[in-house]
Amino acid sequence: MEKNWVKIYESNNEVRIEMARQILEDNNIDSVIINKKDRAYGFGEFELYCMRDYVIRAKLLIKEL
Repeated sequence: MEKNWVKIYESNNEVRIEMARQILEDNNIDSVIINKKDRAYGFGEFELYCMRDYVIRAKLLIKEL
């Protein structure tokens, strides 16, 4: 991942991470979900990244999750 992307949220729940991504998209913040969950054993996390310039705003928007 490029150095300008910062992890702002992680969850093991796919629905929650997608809700967070949608909140950011609705507020014109580009984001990317990285799936680090192992399908065979069910452990791991989904990680949400956004550009460094939007980290504070993004964290404020999704803090309620």
